[in-house]
Amino acid sequence: MIEIERKFLVNSSHFKKEAHKQTRITQGFLNTHPERTVRIRLKGSKGYITVKGLSNSSGTSRFEWEKEISKDEANSLLALCEKGIIDKNRYEVKVGDHIFEVDDFLGNNKGLIIAEVELTSENETFVKPNWLGDEVTGIEKYYNSQLSLNPFKNW
Repeated sequence: MIEIERKFLVNSSHFKKEAHKQTRITQGFLNTHPERTVRIRLKGSKGYITVKGLSNSSGTSRFEWEKEISKDEANSLLALCEKGIIDKNRYEVKVGDHIFEVDDFLGNNKGLIIAEVELTSENETFVKPNWLGDEVTGIEKYYNSQLSLNPFKNW
């Protein structure tokens, strides 16, 4: 239940040509406290509730628990979420042995594109595609929970 991931800004739209899957995601937060965020997500036709713990000092690892819920349950819980719903298109791109999840944000976060790669250990190596920009792992303003509170359009 420990998630290990690194986050990067994306410097071009070339990832879209390489993507093998695209999904619309709407998500909100019942709690945005950094020690325990609670997220409600609609991903395509499925709903999810996710609890995340505090990140380690490098920002690469943290507790994550997720459970699938019905679309109706997700919609009901989204109505209870804090202000600031996140809307984005997620592209999945296979690069080497890893899948990069590239989030192209919409609405108040339009113009922000972030790629994440999940790893099995903090020092695992991976191939970096040419569209990968600066690393933003551990920079809290790039966490979705914080983007819901202070969207990209306000930076």
